[in-house]
Amino acid sequence: MRSIQTTIAYPLSSVKPLEGLLGYRTFCFEALQRARAKGKNQRTQSPINGAPLVPIGSVGGFHYGRCPKTGGLFLMDLPSPESWPGLLAETTRYRHAPKGFHAAVSGSRTENVYAPKLDWIQTTLRLQEIRQPNILEVTTPPSDFSSLLNQSGFFRSVTTVNEMDLCRQTGPAAADPFHAAVLLESLDRVDDPGALLAAVRNRLEPDGLLFLTALVSSGFDLCVLGLNNLYLCPPDRANCFSLQGLETFLKEAGFKLIEVSTPGVLDLEIVQAHMRHDPEIRLSDFEHRLLSSDEETRRAFQSFLQERGLSSFARIVGRKI
Repeated sequence: MRSIQTTIAYPLSSVKPLEGLLGYRTFCFEALQRARAKGKNQRTQSPINGAPLVPIGSVGGFHYGRCPKTGGLFLMDLPSPESWPGLLAETTRYRHAPKGFHAAVSGSRTENVYAPKLDWIQTTLRLQEIRQPNILEVTTPPSDFSSLLNQSGFFRSVTTVNEMDLCRQTGPAAADPFHAAVLLESLDRVDDPGALLAAVRNRLEPDGLLFLTALVSSGFDLCVLGLNNLYLCPPDRANCFSLQGLETFLKEAGFKLIEVSTPGVLDLEIVQAHMRHDPEIRLSDFEHRLLSSDEETRRAFQSFLQERGLSSFARIVGRKI
């Protein structure tokens, strides 16, 4: 199986600044509370295997549970299924609004986040000898990635669908199956990841490829910070699979995995940023020593996380079987 590391380096402030995230989190918690006021749904079982979730605490007052078999973290306090599409649309619009943190770093996010993803997709499709593919982008609009896909000239067609329409099977039927589908952290935020994955699989042609990215609970900064990690914010992270859990989930949904990578470059910097924000967060002596080590040591440790699948940013390619 293919596994990719990267030497690309960029600062956390250029793609997802912690300070900019704080106001967005407040907005998300208020939006989630409004949505729950219209109807509540309690999730008690892991979406991976149906195991009873073990409550582990709350984020912004909303409870999370851990899958006892895979270590994934899942939001237990959900709004009703009817409210979820509107909730995702509301928070996505806010994230891209002038006062949202994405708007302030849109240029650097295009360069450091989306351009490498486009290169990853194109390179993989070339290696698989898939030419002039039709690609399905699954997201909650607006998407910063849509324009790059369309402007690349690499694809015969680019179709963007709302992930919640696909999840609920309420969107228009596709005329032809797709050669590939791309889900950038979609499984992290939908309330029924199994339904979304099944719907995507149905839209792919035989041997079609699935490109997936996700934040994973088995990564370094999630393991060190736990629920103190400010990037674990509902509804965007209603689901935070472990890497092992995500692999299991995809295989059981009918995909053969041909690439599993964790090419994250920000795990250590994320923990450092949290310590500056809240020096009272408790770390082990080893973690303190690691964070205060010289740049060469930190860079080598981040490379080790990539090589061993221990970064919190996961990138996976699956083939429909």
